[in-house]
Amino acid sequence: MRRPGTPSWVIRLVVVTALVGVGGGIGGALVYLALHAIQHLAFGYSEGSFLEGLQDAPPVSRVVALAVAGLIGGVGWWLLRLWGRRRPDHAVVSVEASVGGRRMPGIVTLINAALQIVIVGLGASIGREVAPREVAALWAGWLSDRAGVTARERRILVACGAGAGLAAVYNVPLGGAVFAVEILLAEVSFATILPALATSAIAALVARIVVPANPLYAVEQVPLTPSIVLWSVLVGPLLGFAAVGFVKLAGFAQRHRPRSWGILIVMPLVFAAVGVVSLWLPAILGNGRSLGQLAFTAAMPVLLIFAITLVKTASTVGTIGAGAAGGTLTPSLAIGAGLGLTVGAVWDLVWPGAPLAGFALIGAAAFLAVTMRAPFTALVLVMEFTDQGLQLLAPLMLCIAGAVAVGYLMERGRVTGVA
Repeated sequence: MRRPGTPSWVIRLVVVTALVGVGGGIGGALVYLALHAIQHLAFGYSEGSFLEGLQDAPPVSRVVALAVAGLIGGVGWWLLRLWGRRRPDHAVVSVEASVGGRRMPGIVTLINAALQIVIVGLGASIGREVAPREVAALWAGWLSDRAGVTARERRILVACGAGAGLAAVYNVPLGGAVFAVEILLAEVSFATILPALATSAIAALVARIVVPANPLYAVEQVPLTPSIVLWSVLVGPLLGFAAVGFVKLAGFAQRHRPRSWGILIVMPLVFAAVGVVSLWLPAILGNGRSLGQLAFTAAMPVLLIFAITLVKTASTVGTIGAGAAGGTLTPSLAIGAGLGLTVGAVWDLVWPGAPLAGFALIGAAAFLAVTMRAPFTALVLVMEFTDQGLQLLAPLMLCIAGAVAVGYLMERGRVTGVA
């Protein structure tokens, strides 16, 4: 991103890069505030976690909130997608497409992001991370166009903007930078690394005005033990197989979601059904943070957490199949943590002594690495989400390697027709 002999362009790029980071931070902060305002208004709590708010509120409020979310989402996305079919230049453009050169329509992108925030705030079982990425990518693309940068520079800045949005809303500056470089750009060079680090760092600092600086999950520091190391090697392929299954289910649901007015019926019904199930299992609601926290602390009997994990998987796939837009980052992390805890608890019967939190952490990272197809991003995100030291780095890497290898082999076999 440097033009020899034109220092004014260098200065302009530095300024634009900084503004992309500031915009990503502001966007992430606004998403965070809006989400928490909706949650507190819907379930009538002012402090404590989302799960605590759900448990203190009247149980029927979960069904009502999910039904309202289904109505708002169904009508909103039906109108938005109908408008996109009639006016292709006003269709929703993904972050990946914007990195590829397409322009994101401003109003449509903001409405799409707002719908995601509303339904997640009301308890929909899907990730919230796409909304801040879209808002930040929209800002980065608009700013790049006004600054007159080259197509390559614009591509890098849009990707860095999306990473900055992720960094801001979760307070994961390194994770946001790695996400931009590994997933969106797939290029490791000074031209990508430097702006990615700068924008995500700036965004996280700006958003910290409202986003808590503490880790997303409260988890004990897990020591390294021979038991965890051997378990990581053995369980990696199993988690990889499970993650591929989840990806296929989500893909199937995405392909068969309602394409027209059917969303007006399907989404409210599916959301209401999830709300009814939440009367017994409230931890299935939201983006997955509640389940992740339960798994990391083993705050309930392991079999109950495993049951919640299975139902969370079904509710997330159902939400996608109903036509909702959103991400699977935190749902994947939660599902991986629940599976890791369950298999780890069985292992602990054979070789006791290792904290159960370690199994959940490693399971979350391995599962997320496969669903995101990004081992480095998953590793960094889990480390930042849980504020873990480097003592677990080796087993994390071993388990991720085993899981990703299985995912790669299964994908390769499907493409070549072997499997």
